[in-house]
Order: sequence, then structure tokens, then C-alpha cells
Amino acid sequence: MQQVEVPPGVGSTWPILIVLGAACVGVLFEAFLPRHQRWAGQVVLSLLALAASGVALGIHFANAPAGGELVLSGALAVDRPAMFLWGTLLALGLGSVLLIADRSVEPGGAFVATAAIRPGTVQDRAQATSTGMQTEVFPLTLFALGGMMVFTAANDLLTMFIALEVLSLPLYLMCGLARRRRLLSQEAAVKYFLLGAFASAFFLYGVALLYGYAGSVQLADIAEAAAGSDRSDTLLFAGMGLLVVGLLFKGSVGPFHTWTPDVYQGAPTPVTAFMGACTKVAAFGGILRVLQVAFESTHWEWRGVLWGVAIVSMLIGAVLGLTQTDVKRMIAYSSVAHAGFLLVGAIALTEKGLSSTLFYLLTYGFTTVAAFGVVSLVRDSSGEATHLSQWAGLAKRSPLVAGVFTFILLALAGIPLTSGFVGKFVVFEAAIDDGMAPLVVVALIASAVAAFFYLRVIVLMYFSEPAADGPTVTVPGVFTTAAITLGVLVTLLLGLAPSFALDWAGGGVFAIR
Repeated sequence: MQQVEVPPGVGSTWPILIVLGAACVGVLFEAFLPRHQRWAGQVVLSLLALAASGVALGIHFANAPAGGELVLSGALAVDRPAMFLWGTLLALGLGSVLLIADRSVEPGGAFVATAAIRPGTVQDRAQATSTGMQTEVFPLTLFALGGMMVFTAANDLLTMFIALEVLSLPLYLMCGLARRRRLLSQEAAVKYFLLGAFASAFFLYGVALLYGYAGSVQLADIAEAAAGSDRSDTLLFAGMGLLVVGLLFKGSVGPFHTWTPDVYQGAPTPVTAFMGACTKVAAFGGILRVLQVAFESTHWEWRGVLWGVAIVSMLIGAVLGLTQTDVKRMIAYSSVAHAGFLLVGAIALTEKGLSSTLFYLLTYGFTTVAAFGVVSLVRDSSGEATHLSQWAGLAKRSPLVAGVFTFILLALAGIPLTSGFVGKFVVFEAAIDDGMAPLVVVALIASAVAAFFYLRVIVLMYFSEPAADGPTVTVPGVFTTAAITLGVLVTLLLGLAPSFALDWAGGGVFAIR
């Protein structure tokens, strides 16, 4: 019997292959399993795939070369930052899948039973009370997660673009699958799709210009051309500008954030949690790799522009967050402010800047998953009660839920003893060490302004009287409880003992060959 040789480095791609393979199997489940068995089959498959992918990542991490390796003909760079981002995505994906799978908070689940039914019709109103669920959401989630993992490890711009579409297209669909408020959900999906298409066009046009400049789409080749070419830099900086605009859009960085509030509000809350946590990780993973591998030698030319972008993002998120009356929109503007803080770390082109940004992504992701898990519990007759006035006196109705949400808001504000404080501290420290003290001062002011709208919700929950006909707090099921508990415990643990995660995040640099 002839032995089949495995190409070198293929073992390092097993985490991606497991996730994408499970997504394909999930599609087959939809085709061949009876309808009443699909939910259980998809949940088990998704959780097993995430666990198996995590095990494969752990095995490879223990034996991985310190400098990383290029696999699949150089298309992917499996280095320490990529593996940290993969582990973060898998952990956040686990929390997101738990929220998606829950069918106790909303009877039948947060997703519509039949997506093709028009909003507002008799059939649409009838299926709001049905127990069926559009289980295609599970393979869509795995496809998006697999695309994110490829995106963070892509070593050339063409692979990065394909991964961008693989992660984006499922999200466009998932945003329109809400069981309640169908019209708002479908509007969010259309807005996200149209603006995402524009961002993808910017990204692809930037790739074309950079190919014209360097004669290659490999990040290392672009870096070599930028460092030693005698050609005009017009194509280089025009291509870089368009490329970065597409990346900033996916990361909800202001002023490229216009999709964020509407999509966060209209999408099913589990999908919002998945987008808010995992997409942010993927987008900034791509930004870090592009800036530090392809364009590091030209940082004097573009760094000032990204200073301005970071300041605008922080100010937009902090100031407009003050005006919001919807909890989900408030968290959306919070994410825009946090994107500005993340960009501060991303443009600190040092090892400390890289490790601090990776750590910030980890902390922010778990806090976001827990936050949207809590938001899904406060409900009235029409579904989730997201208007701030409906959260008045919540502590009197459910002290536990109010206490958990208070802790999460304090973490988002960056209060000590939470992961949010440590994340901001290490990012700002890296920026100061790299000579960006004025930018850190602006970030501190924006943090203080943003803290006001977090504290406003806390005051509303504890020091206001609940309305007589106010919403109720639903007792969460096992899945939602597990997701919220996971987010809260990690937020607390990384606030009290962050050294192990900081050491992991600082364990290496991007592979450049």
C-alpha cells in the first residue's frame, strides 16, 4: 500500500480546515436531516467543530516554529500572532454559537423559521409564535468564522480579499433572519450588504493599484518594493489608502462606521454579538498584518493620517454615544470608540504595540459577547426591550442581571479590576513608548466622555423607579447562561491576572519571507 505524504506545514492549517469542513457538513445536514433533527444536529456539529479546531490549534502551537511558517504556497502565514487570533476567534465563536443556539429566551430561537416570508404578512405574524428555526444560521456562522481565520493569516492581498468575502457574505444573510422586527432586520441586512459591497470595491481597487506598483500581491514583495523602488509612490499610497479604507470599514472605525449603529440594532442579537466580537478581531488582525508587514517602511507618510482617523473614531463613538436612547445602538457607538483605541495600538509599530492590540481584542470580544447576552434577556410583548427608558429600575426587577450588566459596562469604560482597564493601559503604554503621547491624551479624554453613557445606564438601572408595565427579565437557558458566564469570568480573570494572556499575545512577530 502506497503511503501518502503530507506536504510540510499542512498540519498548521487543520484548525481552519476543521471549521470550514464542519460548515460544509452543516449544509449537508440541512439537505438530508429531517427538520425536527436539524437544530440538535447543527448545535452538536458546531460545538464539536470549535472544540476540535481548538485542540488542533493547541497541538500545533506546542510544536510550532518560533518564527512562524508559510503554508499553501505562501498564501497563509501561520505565526504566533495568527495563532493567538485563531484561538481568540474560536473562543468568541463558542460564546456566539451558544447565544445563537438558545431557544429558551425567545421561544423557538432568535431566528425566523422561514426567511422568505415577507415582513408584516399574516404568515409572518404567525411564525413569530412558532417554534421552528432557520438552522442554516449554524453553517453560515462556521463559514464566516473560517473566513475570519483565513483573513487574519493571509499572506497576500488576493487571499485576504477572498477571505473577506467568505466572512462577509454569511453575515449579510444572518442580519436579515431576526424572528422579531423583521422589517428592521431586513433593512439592516440590505444596508450592511450595500455598504459592504462599496468597501469590498475599495479594497479590491487598492489591491489592483498595489499590484501595479509592486508587480505582486504578496505582502513581503510589496514591502520590498516600498523600501527600495525608484518608481513613483502615487500608486503605492493610493492603493494603500483604498486598501485600508476597506479594512477600517470592517473594523467599524469612524468615519467608516456608518453601517454599525443600524446593523447592530436591526440584526438578531446573537448575530450582533458575533459581529461585534469576531469581526472586530478579524478586521484588526488584517490591519495589523498589512501595516506591520507591507507598509512598515513607509510609516512616516501614513502614520499622521491614521492618527487623525483614530481621533475621529474615538470622538464619534464617545460623543454620539451620549445621544443614543437604544441600548444596542449605544453599544454600537461604544464599538466605534473602542475601534479608535485599537487603532492607537495598531499604529504603534513595535512588538509591544502588536501584543497590546491582540490582548485588547481578546478582552473586548468577551465583554461584547456577555453584553449582548444580557441585552437579549430584557423583553416585553414585542420582543427585546432595547429602549433605555425600559431599563429604568431594572435592579429592582432582577438584581443579578443588573449587577452583571453593570460589571460589563464598567469593563467597557475601562474601570480597574476589569479586563477593559488592563487592555487600555497596555495599548496606551505601547503608544507612549512609540512617541504618541498626544494621541494617548486624546484617547484618555474620549474614554472619560464615553464613561458617562455607561454610567448613565447604571444610574438608570439602580436609581430610577421601574414602570408598572415595564419589561420583564427572562430566565436564560443553559446556552445563554453559559455564554454570559464565560464572558464575565474571562473579563474578571483578565482584569485580575492578565499576565498569562499578555505573555501569549507577546510571544512572537509576523512571519515575513
